[in-house]
Amino acid sequence: KAAKSMRKEDAAMSNCKVIALTNQKGGVGKTTTAVNLGVSLAQQGKKVLLVDADAQANLTMALGYTKTDNLPITLSDLMQNVIDGKSVDVPNGILRTDEGVDLLPSCVELAGIETTLIDAKNRDSVLKTCISEVKKNYDYVLIDCMPALGMLTINALAAADSVVIPNQPHYFSIKGLEQLIRSVSRVKRQINPNLRIDGILMTMVMPRTRITQTVISTVKNAYGRNIRIFDTQIPFSIRAVEATAEGKSIFSYDKSGKVAAAYEQFGKEVADIGEKQRNKNRADRLR
Repeated sequence: KAAKSMRKEDAAMSNCKVIALTNQKGGVGKTTTAVNLGVSLAQQGKKVLLVDADAQANLTMALGYTKTDNLPITLSDLMQNVIDGKSVDVPNGILRTDEGVDLLPSCVELAGIETTLIDAKNRDSVLKTCISEVKKNYDYVLIDCMPALGMLTINALAAADSVVIPNQPHYFSIKGLEQLIRSVSRVKRQINPNLRIDGILMTMVMPRTRITQTVISTVKNAYGRNIRIFDTQIPFSIRAVEATAEGKSIFSYDKSGKVAAAYEQFGKEVADIGEKQRNKNRADRLR
């Protein structure tokens, strides 16, 4: 009976897909992608939890919680409890948003956790422990990583099933991609053997400029054979920047605009990958 209920729990757990959105370069539309991918998946009827794993708390503010220091429980409190071996009440820290997604918020104190993790006994798996407490309630957990390859990002990669890399088509971003892909490979080798890269998403695309076309074709030539370059490209639009500043998704702010259409399409691409992965997992379990 116990074994049967464990199998049921495993099946429920494996139905949730945890995606880390990461790029150590800032300003590539990572937080905007986390919010709008989350809302796009929610609009497809998926249950979505967004995790703000960045001390700058941009994701938290992008969902309308601007006074992050006043939040009663944030990710740093939960991670500190795991480090200290205390009980962790993750559901108590989750905020419901008007956008149809749930949020595990952040605040500036998360910067201190980065330092604390270095000496922690369970330092790679603290975030994974937090997410494991609630992932059975969700179809997708999206982790918005900080723009650096520090301990918090390693924790996100250790907790994730897959990685989505938002990338702006600039020359400097190509160099950063190499470093990031090496880091993902290292985490896969040493900590999380099931980690995979779902793909590279081109953001803030200005299709008519020559540099954009050059960089996109360079990325496709360098990585396209081994890593999916998503079909969807997110166009540059000042509306997307305004939406984030207003604490809203692009769907609330400018639902008939080109950025909303692109994120809707991207959400479908991600859901399609998730569905194929779930079917494969089911088939593997039946074998």
